[in-house]
Amino acid sequence: MRFGPGKVGVRLPEKTVVENRRARHDYFIEEVIEAGLVLTGTEVKSLRAGRANLQDAYAAIQNGEAYLYNCHIAPYSPGNRFNVDPYRVRKLLLHGAEIVSLFGKVRQKGYTMVPLRLFFNAKGKAKVIIGLGKGKKLYDKREAIAERDAQRERQREARGKG
Repeated sequence: MRFGPGKVGVRLPEKTVVENRRARHDYFIEEVIEAGLVLTGTEVKSLRAGRANLQDAYAAIQNGEAYLYNCHIAPYSPGNRFNVDPYRVRKLLLHGAEIVSLFGKVRQKGYTMVPLRLFFNAKGKAKVIIGLGKGKKLYDKREAIAERDAQRERQREARGKG
């Protein structure tokens, strides 16, 4: 547990950098797992400024290691020559058993690993939540939208009667 400077017993909260809300719309998320990220110093500074995008990002396993693809972390403006490619492939830090388990599930038809949230944990380490998901069909998306609208309508009626 990390404590703030000069304060005993105060735990620093998690700070969400970016969330991929589109992923829950496009996929049935069946399992989530937290992974660390291998980053450079300027990437960490850029993340702390909230300059990241998970829109088209995905994770994959190659040669027994997990990687994050298409995650955009904007260059840190004072970083000059230390900046790296914003779309570079980043290694995910997972235990070997987790990688083997995910690899077995991803090989099944229709499953993919989608990053759901990028955040700093209480210890100040950059983490990413990876969801194991199965793609939704168009009619599944329509059902989800109809259910959300019906729920919203029920809440409106409940407020109106109270």
